[in-house]
Amino acid sequence: MRLLSLTALTCAFLFAAGPEYDRALELYKHTDYEGSLGVLLPLPEKGVADLALMGQNYFMLGDAKRALDLFQQAVTAEPNNSVYHHWLGRAYGRRAEMGNPFSALGQASKARQSFEKAVALDPKNSEAVNDLFEFYLEAPGFVGGGLDKAERLAERIAERDAAEGNYAHALIAEKHKQFRNAEKYFRRAMQLAPHQVGRVIDLARFLAKQGRFEESDRTFVAAQKLAPDAPKVLYARAATYIETKRNIETAKVLLEKYLASSLTPDDPSRADAQKLLRQVSGG
Repeated sequence: MRLLSLTALTCAFLFAAGPEYDRALELYKHTDYEGSLGVLLPLPEKGVADLALMGQNYFMLGDAKRALDLFQQAVTAEPNNSVYHHWLGRAYGRRAEMGNPFSALGQASKARQSFEKAVALDPKNSEAVNDLFEFYLEAPGFVGGGLDKAERLAERIAERDAAEGNYAHALIAEKHKQFRNAEKYFRRAMQLAPHQVGRVIDLARFLAKQGRFEESDRTFVAAQKLAPDAPKVLYARAATYIETKRNIETAKVLLEKYLASSLTPDDPSRADAQKLLRQVSGG
């Protein structure tokens, strides 16, 4: 699923009182998930925001089962909270990825239902909309996915954010193997949001998948110039090299630099980076 937004998190939990919550949230923002839990777990009385933040910490630590339980409690306490339904959907989705084939179907269906509920409660919850779009794009029809649904949602996304809408249409074109159209949409998204380094990364990774390595490398250089030493650029370039089986030594250096960077929950996890590094190091 797409990487996580701190904006929705902060806006949803502004009402949370107490220095413990504030301290736990700050630790979460700096990816110290165990430290954040260390602040929240001893609290004798936990509000719904505390429960939700605990769920996010467990989710980021890979404990989807505990995260799911906490998000269910949060949704029960505040059934009209779009953000809580969205996180519940993410937890169901993670459980579906990790579970056996029989339970995964039910978990995936519940993920879709939670995403749809989050979007129905707040159509402006862009992170929920994007995760629902990705579900429609990737999931099979028997659990509620489908390109027809993804296409309709892409139109809605475009109404809200033209660059994101073009990105969504690029992914759909890729699914249809309409690569010339996909490139057109990726480039248009980059033109519409020239200061968003993620748009440049999207194009660079697409070009690499098409075997256009020199163009991809030039595009990554442009991304680095736009956001020097941004962790997401380091990770994306390393992952692209590894996926295309080239420049492996450079990929190792990029991953080591990434692991030494100051990360946020919006960045790929250190665990993912370490996994890639072990993959190319033979560990």
